[in-house]
Amino acid sequence: MTFSQLEIFVLVAELKGFTSAASRLSITQSAVSHAIKALESELGVELINRHQSTLELTAIGEQLLLRARAILGLTETMRQEASDARGMKRGTLRIGSFGPTSSVKLLPLILDAYRKEYPGIEVHVDEGRDREVVQWLQDRRIDVGFAVLPDERFDTFALAEDQMVALVPAAHPLAAKADISLKELAPGPFIMTEAGSAQLVGNLFNAAKLIPNTRYRSTQLISTLSLVERGDGVTILAEQALPCVTGETGYVKRPLRPRVKRIIGLAVLDERQVSPAAQAFIKIALRLKRQGVLKQTESG
Repeated sequence: MTFSQLEIFVLVAELKGFTSAASRLSITQSAVSHAIKALESELGVELINRHQSTLELTAIGEQLLLRARAILGLTETMRQEASDARGMKRGTLRIGSFGPTSSVKLLPLILDAYRKEYPGIEVHVDEGRDREVVQWLQDRRIDVGFAVLPDERFDTFALAEDQMVALVPAAHPLAAKADISLKELAPGPFIMTEAGSAQLVGNLFNAAKLIPNTRYRSTQLISTLSLVERGDGVTILAEQALPCVTGETGYVKRPLRPRVKRIIGLAVLDERQVSPAAQAFIKIALRLKRQGVLKQTESG
């Protein structure tokens, strides 16, 4: 068993195909197939169901994927520790991000400073839903991810705080209120976000023992805003996720009653095993927070 075989196996599993993995690695598809067959032969088990129309891992293949990611992660950490002794001139950093708050307002500022200090580190960014980033962390697919805090499953570092706000159509009766309660929003029609604060919004209604009249589920901010502007429903979003607009819009935002804060930060699976590249990223992010570069909205 070689590190190369494990790297190829992980890439095939993540990209869901031999051709995609070969293209990413700039090798032939036959080389990828040979590596997987050699790995299966050595282990004596089938890792991939080849009879499926789409690539699927076997049960043992799923288990090996987690082990392979852990082994490769430790290998990369060893390489980076050696590189760190030489001034962190090379290495790889895998980041998970979600929603406009982290992907648009936080990550670019941190990355800009990071690349200036460590130009030799290769950075990969995966964007998805908040729940997907959590899963990527648990699967060791990424080294560090943005998360809604607190989250007891990880070691975390708070970066920015804002508040959750209600969005209602400009002509809606609730638009005349100074703030809006969950009870007033529950009858809807409600537009449930499936992006950056899905878990938080769901928890809010559960804690209040309310069931929102959900008519729409949206993963894209622009679609959510369009639905509210057309008068199709109301929603709850994080204030920092909203675009900066100077003119009038077809919706109004109002703070929730009572106020609900949202904290965004970085999360790692285990701070003690974080690679030097990830440690440097967290250190720079916290420095920018102290300097006031990472803006926060007032929640009072």
